[in-house]
Amino acid sequence: MEHQADMSGDHFLNGDDACAEGALAVGCRFFAGYPITPATEIAERMAERLPELGGTFIQMEDEIASMGAIIGASWGGVKSMTSTSGPGFCLMLENLGLALMTETPCVVANVQRGGPSTGLPTLVAQQDMMQARWGTHGDYEMIVLSPESPQEMFDLTVEAFNLSERFRQPVLLMADEAVAHLTERVSIPPPEAIVRYERRRPEPGQSSVLPFAPGPDGVPLMAPMGEGYAQHITGLTHDQRGYPQLNEETQRQLITRLVNKIRDHRQELTRVVTDGLDDAQVAVLTYGITGRVARRAVSLARERGTRVGLARLQIVWPFPDHVVAALAEQVDTILVPEINMGQIVREVERAAHGRCRVVSLPHAGGALHDPEAMALAIDQAAREPRQAPTAPATPA
Repeated sequence: MEHQADMSGDHFLNGDDACAEGALAVGCRFFAGYPITPATEIAERMAERLPELGGTFIQMEDEIASMGAIIGASWGGVKSMTSTSGPGFCLMLENLGLALMTETPCVVANVQRGGPSTGLPTLVAQQDMMQARWGTHGDYEMIVLSPESPQEMFDLTVEAFNLSERFRQPVLLMADEAVAHLTERVSIPPPEAIVRYERRRPEPGQSSVLPFAPGPDGVPLMAPMGEGYAQHITGLTHDQRGYPQLNEETQRQLITRLVNKIRDHRQELTRVVTDGLDDAQVAVLTYGITGRVARRAVSLARERGTRVGLARLQIVWPFPDHVVAALAEQVDTILVPEINMGQIVREVERAAHGRCRVVSLPHAGGALHDPEAMALAIDQAAREPRQAPTAPATPA
């Protein structure tokens, strides 16, 4: 069964293997990567499985080349992906910008570990979350998903590919070592039940296309290279033909469209899993593996009578400002546990805009939060009096 094209059914998989199977199930047929802990198992499974399905696996010389290869494969008409961890992700960021500028659909799975530098190769962290949003230069919007289980490694990988094709841009799956190496039951639907968003292409018979002419939703059609279409693709500021036009007006039109094709669909790009928020005094807002610890902590606090609920972000970027703003109107405190020294909490503070107290619960990495310690922090937050709404201080 492990070697069949149709993997439908229940399997005992770790998160990395589930990610690979999600990619294959949604139609990925090209993988280029460089081994790096704790993402190596994704590459290993793709190396085994892709040839069985008529796909291509290439181990590249480094992560710079890996990102370039999946961009090229995507322009060849193939769904493509790579995987990495923090140090390799740093090397991918220049070509990630190229993928954004050339509107190239592809998926990058970053299985986070502790940093900076070589850091903790085999231990957990969530320290690349701001890098995922702002790592490459220029103005752009990112779509970033964050799974909490092997099942979600499968499900959200499928969704990452669909969003990548839908919005014609790279999408990031920001996992972590704990999810990647956790082994659980993963239910894979039959092929006909898996939603696959296929690339929108020009009508047959056209000899030329405008590769960057937006449709009604701001997203252009995409014609594969090598099928007779005359196209020019560049990382320079370009017009709808893809020809460089290095002037203010072309830059304004292009960058505004690249940003707005995501911003205009924020509601469509909201994925928040909630539990017990109806009468909550405290909300724990989290993402990734920390959501599992938070569920246990919330349960412990509830046993002691604390009114607490949970909100877990499956899509972290674009950040769901409207969800956090509404939550801040409802609760006294939003507690934000992260396996970093405080990254997404800054976005929570911005979106809450002084409507409630926002408390960071940081962890430097190498392990998960202790559920009992988190539950005590929840209890403490519930004892604090509700603060009067105040807007954050504006820098002079």
